[in-house]
Amino acid sequence: MLNQLQLDRRASQAYAQAIERYLDYCLGNGAHVGVESARGFVSDALRRGLTAEGATWKEALNWFFREGRKRAAPQPEGVPTLGQADTGKAPWESRLIERLRLKHYSWRTERTYREWAWRLAHFVGARGLESATDEDIKGFLSELAVRGRVSIATQKQALNALVFLFREALGCEPGDLTGFELSRRGRRLPAVLTRQECGKLFEALTGTARLMAELMYGSGLRLTELLRLRIKDVDLDRLRVTVRAGKGDKDRMTVLPEKLVDRLRAHRDRVRGLYEEDRAADLAGVWLPEALERKYPGAGTSWEWHWLFPSRQVMRDPHSGLRRRHHVLDASFQQSIRLAARAARLNKRVTPHVLRHSFATHLLESGVDIRTLQDLLGHVDVATTQIYTHVMARPGLGVRSPLDL
Repeated sequence: MLNQLQLDRRASQAYAQAIERYLDYCLGNGAHVGVESARGFVSDALRRGLTAEGATWKEALNWFFREGRKRAAPQPEGVPTLGQADTGKAPWESRLIERLRLKHYSWRTERTYREWAWRLAHFVGARGLESATDEDIKGFLSELAVRGRVSIATQKQALNALVFLFREALGCEPGDLTGFELSRRGRRLPAVLTRQECGKLFEALTGTARLMAELMYGSGLRLTELLRLRIKDVDLDRLRVTVRAGKGDKDRMTVLPEKLVDRLRAHRDRVRGLYEEDRAADLAGVWLPEALERKYPGAGTSWEWHWLFPSRQVMRDPHSGLRRRHHVLDASFQQSIRLAARAARLNKRVTPHVLRHSFATHLLESGVDIRTLQDLLGHVDVATTQIYTHVMARPGLGVRSPLDL
């Protein structure tokens, strides 16, 4: 695959060496291959003074993950069946996994917390993680800010993971965690499209991709929430969409655009034909959260649990080995949005999440109160929702520039 980049021999070897070293780093630290461990790998290189190598390694890993997203089968969000056998590589990791699963944390959170724990273990070194102190945590968090230059949100995520590790897995309080270096990268304002730009984007899309984009914008969904919609989650009569196990493992309801009802009904009829083909071919049912699958073994083959936006291809589940139909891949939809934005000649960086930002901003501009918007978006804290007041067309009291006056 590296040959497709048309790199010279020396650069190609550097990319291959970077990827090999990164995989060795993950293996040696018990870390999962993912963005967080890649950041840790590059940060470790910079800490050791390998500035030039760190820059090359970062480019190589960016390519590695881009290609991986294109080729990899989608990963289910619940703890995979074979994942039950993964009980950790160290006693403290086994206790961490046990506590995470007893408290019903999501599979994604489990992976993230384990990666942060292994990064702290790597930071502590030969002394071992179980001998780590509050000073080790503060030193690690300071390094993330100073050398890793991570965002405030990433530093907070690391802090939450390590506090959980100490309290739940190591059985002790983390101690005084004040005084570490805080990340200085402030919150960035979200990119937002105007209503006219949304229209141009939708016109550049066709078929199911356009329906998905309009539903994401019209209901304010996150990308994963859109992709994981089941047939039963979209109520065409009551004009509402139910989001199951959204961010924070919370359910919520949001609006369904009346404009999309007829097209969604026609789309659902087409999906019904695909569903019947799968049943005739005796395929395994769609993926379900493991606890639900144990309680209702046949639910995955029922119509109401089928994906609203299923993939065209049948895939082999990497965890169970079963051939089944998954939902549309996130990379495919993201690529459709990027190409449509380019075709519409939009002068902004457009991703699917920009549609959710635009939904929030346009509702505020039309007079919807911020508490209602908070519920529709599924934000725990209204302060998260308030950021959209800064990108409204006329924030505040509609202040005009003195040049216009």
